[in-house]
Amino acid sequence: MLVSVTVSAQLYKIKGTVYDSTRNFPMEAVSVLSTSGAGTITNSDGQYEIEVKEKDSIWFSYLNKPTKKFAVLQIANPFAFDISIQVSVQVMKEVQVLPRSYKLDSIRNREDYAKVFNFQKPKLKPSISGMGVGFDINEIINMFRVRRNKSMLAFKERLLNEEKEKAVDHRFNKALVRRLTMLEGNELDSFMLLYRPTYTFTMGSTDYDFQQYIKTAFYRFRRGLPPQEIFRKVEE
Repeated sequence: MLVSVTVSAQLYKIKGTVYDSTRNFPMEAVSVLSTSGAGTITNSDGQYEIEVKEKDSIWFSYLNKPTKKFAVLQIANPFAFDISIQVSVQVMKEVQVLPRSYKLDSIRNREDYAKVFNFQKPKLKPSISGMGVGFDINEIINMFRVRRNKSMLAFKERLLNEEKEKAVDHRFNKALVRRLTMLEGNELDSFMLLYRPTYTFTMGSTDYDFQQYIKTAFYRFRRGLPPQEIFRKVEE
């Protein structure tokens, strides 16, 4: 016997949760569509609810990859119609000419600019002479080299920032974003600029969390929504 909640004489309510292929993680922004034209998307918990007609069929679509259709009258439990989906996107391999690793670049930078990375502000050191305890004249001269000291510290900070930017570029790259969103050209460039994640999130997130961030950002991008503040917070 079919158990359902009837909204009207010919309408049925179907609801459930959409999971990834492991059935461990709910999927956000999955489209849920019906043959009569009704539609909705899953929320951040992967949950959905849709009203359909008796003779309808429903199906699910993620990144333009649809599942098979499910006839409404054949859904045994419309209150918990949970499914798992897997999206397989085939892309051509990118041609790369002698790629450099940002980690190797970082090591090379630190070797080339060892004096900068090992630089410390000079401090006054006491000296002892026949006249008593005083300060070394050379240390005093160093203290007056303020402009040079500030320049070296600024240069060190710039090198460290460049390392962070390269680390983000390495993980948040066009090949990955293109595979997950199917964006191309100017749209891809705009997405990469607007939804670029912070260094802290990039380096601290798992592969799954990082890819989920890109998928969620793509959902917001398509709807003209700004990036979530948690991923765009200015880092100190």
